[in-house]
Amino acid sequence: MKVTAGVLVYRETDKGLEVLIVHPSGNYNRHKPYGIPKGELNKGEDLEDAARRELYEETGVTCRKLYDLGYCDYQKSGKRVYCFAAKGAKSLRPECTSWEIDDAVFVSVRKAQRLLHPDQKIFVKRLKQWLASK
Repeated sequence: MKVTAGVLVYRETDKGLEVLIVHPSGNYNRHKPYGIPKGELNKGEDLEDAARRELYEETGVTCRKLYDLGYCDYQKSGKRVYCFAAKGAKSLRPECTSWEIDDAVFVSVRKAQRLLHPDQKIFVKRLKQWLASK
């Protein structure tokens, strides 16, 4: 099974809760859904380190504290995606710092639910539940 790890960065703004999502680059991905910044683990790397590294490599964003949001298994490919949440500052401005993505943007949770890969939508739901329980 292919395993990846990523971070769902969130922030509270005057407009409400927003999350950071990215879009894969390439003409063949033009109509593909957005996803969380994520990627495969390097040899010997743990899930949190891989998630932090992928977030930084794709968006230039760093994070200190991570909160486990569990994982999802893709229905078609069987790939497993582990997700962590991290709080971002209101002023945070992500960038496309990797050839792998062509867009890195904060969007409302409602818009994220429309744009995200269907199997990753559970992470937004879990984030909202986790924040409500704090």
